[in-house]
Amino acid sequence: MRLLKSIIIDSNSDVVAQLSKFADENSVILEICGFANSLSEAMTLIRTHKPELIFLDPTATNLAEFYLIKQLDFNIPKFIFASTDINKAYDAFRFGAADFQLKPLDFNELIVSLYKVIKLIEMELSFQNQKVNQIKSYGSETSENGFIAISSSDKIELIKVEDIMYCKAEGKYTEFVLSNKQKILSSKNLGEYNSLLLNNYFFRIHHSYVVNIKKIVKIVKKDGFYCEFDYGISLPVAKRRQEEFVKFIKI
Repeated sequence: MRLLKSIIIDSNSDVVAQLSKFADENSVILEICGFANSLSEAMTLIRTHKPELIFLDPTATNLAEFYLIKQLDFNIPKFIFASTDINKAYDAFRFGAADFQLKPLDFNELIVSLYKVIKLIEMELSFQNQKVNQIKSYGSETSENGFIAISSSDKIELIKVEDIMYCKAEGKYTEFVLSNKQKILSSKNLGEYNSLLLNNYFFRIHHSYVVNIKKIVKIVKKDGFYCEFDYGISLPVAKRRQEEFVKFIKI
């Protein structure tokens, strides 16, 4: 069963309470990470929690602010629109929402909507995995030819391995940070990429970080080990990895 991290964007406290109650009773499929009155207010929450699902009251203000979603640098969440106005179902279709719910919410219908979201996410991931496997069959996902394929739920990006500054674990995702400060979020975990990047200039300095040692500006040995990169970025070397790291970089 897939657990959906979600955020509620609705100014009606009764709706927030109802969805929170539903999440408590169905904790295996739904987790509420936070709520906000408007889409613009919710952007910090969205960037922090990276939800897979957003419950949205499709008010005129929220729909006017929908462009903010396109500015996210990670996978765009799925939406369930919920309104007292049945005509808003058209807006759900127009804005690509996974489903529409008429208020007051019905828990049985809500479960159906959640399964639609889960099915949609799983179909997208399956499609991307299929594409990655096709790329792999041509040798493009490995770093042998200098490129690596980064798969998210809605696209695959081919990047030069030499452009990777470091990779960071983000729960079940991996964030790639490139030399130009660009960030790309992959739907795979860091462990799956670690084996692809193991060569003479990548090292896992920490449970959460794999770094390109060619991009390290200096190593600070004060109160532990820290790798410093351009743009003032500093990453810690885990204590249990310090001895191996020293041998790896031959200092």
